[in-house]
Amino acid sequence: MKRHLLCAIALFVASATATAQIQLGEKGGSLSGSIESNSIIYLNDKGLSTPAPEGYFGSNNYLKVDYTNGRFSAGLQFDIYSPALQGYEIGEYLAGAKFKRIAYPMKYFKWQDKNYSVMLGDIFDQFGNGLILRTFEDRQLGFNNSIEGLRATYNFNRYLAIKVLYGRPRLYNTYAGSWSGGADLSVSLGDIIGFKQGGLYLEASYVNRYEGLYKQADADLVGRGMTSPLLNMASGRLNFDIAGLTFRSEYVYKGKDLSTAAASEAKRGQAAYAELGYSYKRFSFSATARMLDNMGTLISLYGTGTGNALNYLPALTRQYTYMLANLNPYQVNAEGEFGGQADVYYTYRSKSDRYRYWNFHANYSTYYTLHKAQSKSGQRERLWQDINFDIERQWSKRLKTTILYSFQEWNPYHGYHHRTYVSNIFVADVQYKFDRKKSLRVEAQYLLSGEYEGDWVAALVEFNLAPHWSIYASDMYNIGRDGLGTKKNYYNAGFSYTYNRTRIQLSYGRNRAGYICSGGVCRYQPEYTGFNLAITSSF
Repeated sequence: MKRHLLCAIALFVASATATAQIQLGEKGGSLSGSIESNSIIYLNDKGLSTPAPEGYFGSNNYLKVDYTNGRFSAGLQFDIYSPALQGYEIGEYLAGAKFKRIAYPMKYFKWQDKNYSVMLGDIFDQFGNGLILRTFEDRQLGFNNSIEGLRATYNFNRYLAIKVLYGRPRLYNTYAGSWSGGADLSVSLGDIIGFKQGGLYLEASYVNRYEGLYKQADADLVGRGMTSPLLNMASGRLNFDIAGLTFRSEYVYKGKDLSTAAASEAKRGQAAYAELGYSYKRFSFSATARMLDNMGTLISLYGTGTGNALNYLPALTRQYTYMLANLNPYQVNAEGEFGGQADVYYTYRSKSDRYRYWNFHANYSTYYTLHKAQSKSGQRERLWQDINFDIERQWSKRLKTTILYSFQEWNPYHGYHHRTYVSNIFVADVQYKFDRKKSLRVEAQYLLSGEYEGDWVAALVEFNLAPHWSIYASDMYNIGRDGLGTKKNYYNAGFSYTYNRTRIQLSYGRNRAGYICSGGVCRYQPEYTGFNLAITSSF
């Protein structure tokens, strides 16, 4: 374990010297890159029910290098796990791999011309809202579903944009036995008809997945209705904007498929998405509605894990940064749900003092099961509801306060049982700047609930000394109520140091089991106590 920690520190020392893009001669192009390392020393904690993992150590490391010369660019990325951190499903895949600590490297070669581009390698892309295809990397989730293959794009002035791609998707540390491809088309009707007051776009996409491991003799898949290795999906979109008003819409048709690996029957799927926004001076409004019906799309029918997803179905709810407001985030029900969210913003600024203003924000989101068969009662059940508002007040150049209230109602059985838990969450956030370099921020939070684990209290103190230092301490305690709750304390303290393009953070604490979310997509994180060293650097 000490050897691994010394390697992580050596990685930081090496990265600290990389502070700028490297020029390779006058016409030799330029070299840039980044290094990221996240390491944890796990400790046994008698206050937790989960023991420390074998070896008491985990480390996720990423090294990325990019080369650019005119219209040509290329890149390479290595992922090294020594071993993978707890809660990252790639660790389970690496356990059976030949090289148990190194994932297959990512690479690409790209030529970008004026009207077209060609890329060979590992591709990140998205069609529309990602309902039928989105390939991306999220290191916080341990998620990477890039497609190794070929992508070509072509733009005809401002009127037409088209792209096609084909290849094999990545499934954690290797490539799946399936093949995926598709095409995306965008037509600017506004430019074609001479509509200059705004934009009007008509778009369409097509995606297929071929399960290369599929066999007609596979009794399990055939018995569940998967009689073909080929899946087809298509979508149509209409986007419009004029004078502060925006509208986005998409409809998706999906062929017969298993929406999850555990699904008992293959079904056709569909999805509908609509987004409306309006902005005028200090006021803005946005609303989103979405329906999903058997829209989970696996990279491979033979794969497992949350990373085994070809499309992007995030939770369209408010994403919080406060501890208690994010205690039980919403999990999308891809087999069937409908609902949406709305946001309203208003800013009032003082005419005599530019440092004084009010920001008002209100948000509402709710989701229900789509089919009666999804619940034991035979009725549509509420999956989620969040009614919240926050008020930010800048009192002066030095002092700013924020208060937040959130009423959350969530179904722990994903709608199968008629049961919801209710939480009332209160947050006060105060920030004070002593001068241009020193600032202090304090959070106080309370969660009031007579259900599930009862009441919670949390606090955070953060002191910043710009541009290099930040020191913080936080605590989250389950008070419980009427025999409910664990009475456990979850504490954390640490600091970060930033120099040029390098940042190092060291912390120690006890972490609660729960969901870690990024961009509305979540993974489960087991409880643990330990030291965490995180390093990022770019050059």
